[in-house]
Amino acid sequence: MSASSDLPTSRRSATPKAPRGVPGWLVAILAVASGMTVANLYYAQPLLSSLSDVFHTSEAAAGALITLTQVGYVIGMLFLVPLGDRLEKRNLITVLLTITTLALVAAGLATSFPMLLIASLISGATSVVAQILVPFAAGLAPDHARGRIVGRVMSGLLTGILLSRTLSSLVSDLAGWRAVFLGSAALMAVLAVVLRAALPQHAPTTTIPYHHVLRSTVRLVRTHPALLRRGLYQAAMFGAFSAFWTTVSFVLTGPRFHYSPVGVGVFALVGAAGAAIAPFAGHWADRGLVRPMTGIAFAVAALAFALAGVGGHSVVPIALAAVLVDMAVQTTLILGQHTVYELDPDARARLNSAFIAMFFLGGAVGSQLGSVVYHAGGWTALTVLGAALPLIALLYWTTERRQPAATTPGRTTL
Repeated sequence: MSASSDLPTSRRSATPKAPRGVPGWLVAILAVASGMTVANLYYAQPLLSSLSDVFHTSEAAAGALITLTQVGYVIGMLFLVPLGDRLEKRNLITVLLTITTLALVAAGLATSFPMLLIASLISGATSVVAQILVPFAAGLAPDHARGRIVGRVMSGLLTGILLSRTLSSLVSDLAGWRAVFLGSAALMAVLAVVLRAALPQHAPTTTIPYHHVLRSTVRLVRTHPALLRRGLYQAAMFGAFSAFWTTVSFVLTGPRFHYSPVGVGVFALVGAAGAAIAPFAGHWADRGLVRPMTGIAFAVAALAFALAGVGGHSVVPIALAAVLVDMAVQTTLILGQHTVYELDPDARARLNSAFIAMFFLGGAVGSQLGSVVYHAGGWTALTVLGAALPLIALLYWTTERRQPAATTPGRTTL
């Protein structure tokens, strides 16, 4: 059963077909916009020590800011992204970016830690614009190039995640932590105007009521085993990713390395090299290599954490581990989205909603668990946790049945 069965027959036949190609300038705008919006989830990571001092909280409590922002993202994925199938996407994006702008202004003007938490929760929820833009790009792309185009857009998203830490560190060092949030608010306002002008109108793919949209999103998880499997894969990988990047700032600013916040931001530039794998991952997906490359990515992630643990006395192995972890996470994400988007072309926003919600929930758990494990057992314990998560995913991967190549629309291999 497909979620498109919720649509009247006339509505399904009216769904626009993908064009022969997507202009390069539009792909670039979608990639930059995805990176700029998702960056809002991570600006606070290199600032945790400073925010802990400003608001007189423990470092562990400050880490809850990242967790709550990601929880907000999960909420947005569950309740806002499915609207991408129900409403005209350009209008929806404009409204969400407006709310994000206001929430970031509130964060920049926060006078207490609870106020900052609430503002971050709201900005996290509405920053799901990135996850409306990705299926938007998938819908515009021709079938034979969908993996490559989604890969390019997703490379912008991961670059935004990684460069957000560097930008945050530099801006806070020059103008204070409030300028980070206020500056992002200004960027979101500009982005709303640019996307309003650049994006083509995209008609809804369903007319069912909102509560039926939410119900059908849950049904998709039951209907498509590949959706649940890929969501769990990515939850494990993003949990490891979040555990690493939430705690590495404590390691680098600690007594072993004595990095400044700016130094932590510069270190994040090393991890940004992992975004270069995205176009290759898209190419692998288009060539039908989803399953083998998924298993390889799990193994690479586990080995990266082992390297970070064994070589924790030097920043070089940690930096190399950062690149490998980011490459592995990016690879499984692109492969997973390629699989998920082919399950039902008329329900891509809802499929993406369920998929991203699952793995960002894993990221939120990874951030909090990583912070607790690090403060309880140090960097070695954190790397053991980080290696365990992709190894669990790899064990689960061995239970995946190899399926024949897709021959009809809406069917794909895992």
